[in-house]
Amino acid sequence: MSQLTVEQLINEKSEFLEIYVLNGGLCLKKEIPNNQIFRPGLALAGYTDRFPHVRTLILGETEVSYLNSLPQTELEICLKQFFSHEIPLVIITKAQKPPPYLLVEAAANNVPVLQTNLTTTEIMMRISSYLDSYFAPSTSVHGTLVDVYGVGLLYTGKSGVGKSECALDLVERGHRLVADDVVTVIKKAPDVIIGEADERLGHHMEIRGVGIINVEKLFGIRSIRMQKRIEVEVNLELWDDKTEYDRLGIEDRFTSLLGVELPAVTIPVSPGKNITVISEVISMNHMLKVYGENTAERFVERLSEELARRKLTTTYLEADQE
Repeated sequence: MSQLTVEQLINEKSEFLEIYVLNGGLCLKKEIPNNQIFRPGLALAGYTDRFPHVRTLILGETEVSYLNSLPQTELEICLKQFFSHEIPLVIITKAQKPPPYLLVEAAANNVPVLQTNLTTTEIMMRISSYLDSYFAPSTSVHGTLVDVYGVGLLYTGKSGVGKSECALDLVERGHRLVADDVVTVIKKAPDVIIGEADERLGHHMEIRGVGIINVEKLFGIRSIRMQKRIEVEVNLELWDDKTEYDRLGIEDRFTSLLGVELPAVTIPVSPGKNITVISEVISMNHMLKVYGENTAERFVERLSEELARRKLTTTYLEADQE
């Protein structure tokens, strides 16, 4: 991940954040080190023992009113102590006018100061959304991601096993392609990972014997999605007579991606096998499990009940000598 500078933040999100530069110059090259934001009211009041200064600092109406209420001597002491810390960025909300000495001290310590028209709550929501997305853990996976009945299926397997062909067949049946060949995976929450297409590849797909195709141009805008939560990994592998494949589905299997546990299904590929229909079944079966219905477990339970019933019946009949 490339470093995020204040200048980059301004170039990419000035309209979204409604921000303007009050103190710029070379300090705009300063790096924003993390996605954390903080309102430094206690630090301005003089308590800096637990001051998390390496965050984006937001000065709301309370902080600015406090600074404007201080006599000039106290204000200078307060701001000298405040800016003695290594601060990456200060944002002043609601287009408030800060004390002139704040900009003087910020410039002396190479701290960029921005101003926004937004309220404190709104700017904190917007900048948190952007920073959380920018600093979210991410990786790239060789595979294909398709939205099948609202479930994100991530197809993995060796090159040439048929991932792209399966995705193409699903698109033709009305499902939606998210990414082919390279899937960018981003961790949005402790148990949520989102997949999206690589910027350079977009919604192009390589079909061996045909070449590169553009799925959006061929099938229309309904055939694609920009991003989708990854919910099940479907591993395609060539059929091997020596391998024992799961036939009941009683034991749930999982894999891990960016520390998030995902249900995993291995599908053996052989000539004539309809992987597309199987994919639709995987999606629908996953949703049944989400709603608390496990078909395999119910089948085993019913089978066990039936066997127990037959055993009891047989025992009773054998004991009946009339």
